[in-house]
Amino acid sequence: MVAGELMLSFISFGLGLIPFTYGLVLPRQGAVTAVSTAQINSFSPFTHFASTAYCQPSTTINWSCGANCNANPGFIPVASGGDGSETQFWFVGFDPALATVIVSHQGTDTSKLVADLTDADIILTGLDQTMFPGTSGLEVHSGFKDTQARSAPGVLAAVQKALSAHGATKVAIVGHSLGAAIALIDAVFLPLHLPSNIQFKVVGYGMPRVGNLAFAQYLDAHFPDLTRINNREDLVPILPGRFLGFHHPHGEIHIQDSGAWDACAGDDNTSDLCTTGDVGNIFEGSTSDHGGPYNGIQMGC
Repeated sequence: MVAGELMLSFISFGLGLIPFTYGLVLPRQGAVTAVSTAQINSFSPFTHFASTAYCQPSTTINWSCGANCNANPGFIPVASGGDGSETQFWFVGFDPALATVIVSHQGTDTSKLVADLTDADIILTGLDQTMFPGTSGLEVHSGFKDTQARSAPGVLAAVQKALSAHGATKVAIVGHSLGAAIALIDAVFLPLHLPSNIQFKVVGYGMPRVGNLAFAQYLDAHFPDLTRINNREDLVPILPGRFLGFHHPHGEIHIQDSGAWDACAGDDNTSDLCTTGDVGNIFEGSTSDHGGPYNGIQMGC
């Protein structure tokens, strides 16, 4: 499996063969349990919000983006931004049905070269201690870090505005692909700058590995309501490879070929019912599964 991950990382990220030496990473195991139909359906509003982030900010700011916006009809937008290239699209608003402020980030648009090159930068780097005070030792993919930093001031200001305007105490951060990676870094960033009574939730779809072991353990300890949903043989969640020092946090739900959803306890659970165990290398993964469907919802505007 390590050789497969090595090949996949170098091929997918367009890098030459560079020697790396890391200690043995022991797999983290845990129970695998079925997700009920009611639980599956409860994710659908968040799935639509993640999909909506692919829409132009000019449509999300007035909630006129078509089917995705219509799926959450009561949503009240507060701000939107990004250019889909240097900075992924994003929007923030309030959903009365969920009594929650929503933050959503666009995933990788393959038609945008710069976004693809951001995905190609797989160097781990420490978090900015001005933006992330008290997080020394936490390291993340440098491209993801830079992308999150470009939207962070606008997102934080919009979340503060939405919380104040609607008297909310809950924030959900969502995204697909690169958007899920940005959402995960937001999950560390936003609680450091908002009142301690705010409850946070993350729902990421097709999330790549974002940071080092300390980053994953920080999320394990501080962020209990974290879900990362992986579809079938989607290869993105096994990238970057663990041999490069990247680790997933907890929270995986794996959609099986049968359509059943299984919750995988632990971090990189190596059961063959979970992504790390099921998708061992480039030959076992598929890009066609990356966009969904996630309970019948395909990502994209």
